[in-house]
Amino acid sequence: MSDPKPEEQLSYEQARSELAQVVERLEAGGTSLEESLALWERGERLAAACQRSLDGARARIDAARSTADA
Repeated sequence: MSDPKPEEQLSYEQARSELAQVVERLEAGGTSLEESLALWERGERLAAACQRSLDGARARIDAARSTADA
């Protein structure tokens, strides 16, 4: 994972895919403590980016439903 894109520049699908790769690497082990911590931190940021995307999608759905109900 050299020069990863900032999380805010990734689509939901890109962030989710990279998060899955981070989890696989952490589960596989064999990384140094420093690398494991860096992976964990990247994973936390990716998970937060995914959650923001999902929250935004939920807000759009709720707005569309409110408009349809009016």
